[in-house]
Amino acid sequence: MANIFTPTNQKPLTNVAVVRLTKNGKRFEIACYKNKVINWRDGTETDINEVLQIHEVFTNVSKGATANKQLITKCFGTADVTEVCKLILKNGDLQWSEKERKELQDNLFKEIANIIADKCIDPETGVAHQSTLIQNAMKEIHFSIKPNQSAKKQALEIIPKLSDIISIRRANMRVKVSFPSKESKKLKPKIVELMTVEDEDHGIDTILVGVVCPGHVKVITDLVQSATRGKGSVEVLSLKDVADADPLL
Repeated sequence: MANIFTPTNQKPLTNVAVVRLTKNGKRFEIACYKNKVINWRDGTETDINEVLQIHEVFTNVSKGATANKQLITKCFGTADVTEVCKLILKNGDLQWSEKERKELQDNLFKEIANIIADKCIDPETGVAHQSTLIQNAMKEIHFSIKPNQSAKKQALEIIPKLSDIISIRRANMRVKVSFPSKESKKLKPKIVELMTVEDEDHGIDTILVGVVCPGHVKVITDLVQSATRGKGSVEVLSLKDVADADPLL
């Protein structure tokens, strides 16, 4: 008999959430906890036992019809139930009622707007936008939710499109770059092209503190690691460098 797993941080759900995948013309289904499917897909849940209600592959969950190993192997190239469940989780369609679909879309819409508000600023003022303004702009460009894609990925993809409606860009990050001073002559010029240095110190190590656009953090990190053979570092001091919305007069 298949084992039934109950997530440690929630009560058993009344209704099973079914994820369905058609492979080589055959239907395969797994029984899951609905909210855990979303968590698995956005990377916040990594334990598949917290996602599956029953560690089994079905041809029809509602009828309790399980798929035999021969069929699974033929269609997936493996009889490993865990690996097959992961494939179905990744590529399958989560079955929703209209009410559930609408609730998911509303919650995901707000989550995307909150992520954008947290990562972006108005470049004209340096101040962060309110989530409600972001949501209105998303509606104006007729943004369509992708239920099977993480909120963070959708948020990053939509930011350039929102700039046609409102003044917005990714906020700069504040970083501290450290590397041996003997490498400063060849390394520092490359770094200052990528970041605005606000403070620096020179001793055995050269330390540069300043702001940089998010896309340049990895570039700087790669430069430092390559030039110093791992003896340098890039530390993020602040994920979003913003101006005070209500400065003291």
